Amino acid sequence: MEILLWLVPSVVVAVVAMLWVAWLGREGRGEVDRDVAVRRLGDALEGDRRRRRRPAPGYAAPQPEVDRSTGIAVRPSRRAS
Repeated sequence: MEILLWLVPSVVVAVVAMLWVAWLGREGRGEVDRDVAVRRLGDALEGDRRRRRRPAPGYAAPQPEVDRSTGIAVRPSRRAS
């Protein structure tokens, strides 16, 4: 049991750090006005639509490869030598 005494300082430091962080975080980041929060949410939801852009003229966007997966693992065939 005496060999575990070297853990005591580490445990004390960890517990004090947890209590300190819990004390600092209990007040939160402050109150946000409901109207401001709704406006921010609306902006975030509309942001995806506004950010979509068409490619520049003369630029062809790469087409994604078609996944030909059948769900079955198949080894590539080998040529007989």
